[in-house]
Amino acid sequence: MIIRILGEGQWRLDESAMDQLNQLDDRVAAAIEAGDQGAMQEALGRLLDQIRAGAEVADDELAESDLVVPDASATLDEVRALLEGTDEGLIPG
Repeated sequence: MIIRILGEGQWRLDESAMDQLNQLDDRVAAAIEAGDQGAMQEALGRLLDQIRAGAEVADDELAESDLVVPDASATLDEVRALLEGTDEGLIPG
C-alpha cells in the first residue's frame, strides 16, 4: 500500500501496518469530533510518524497513492474537509 502525505511524499507500507494506522486514525477522528486542535495535531503526528516508518517511495518512481493524508500542519477545519462525505476516517478499514 502506498500512502501520500500531502506536501511531503509517498511511503510504501505493508498491509500488516493497517491495524495500528486505524487505531491512530480513530484518535484523530475523536479529537476532531471533540474540536480539540491540540489533540488532533498530536494524534495526526503519531499517525504520520507511523506512515514515515515505511519505505519512502523514490522521487523518480511514479506510483499511484492508495491513500492521501494531510501533513502535520493541518488544521481541524482542513482535516474535517478531507473527511467530508466519508465515515471511514483518513485510513479506511
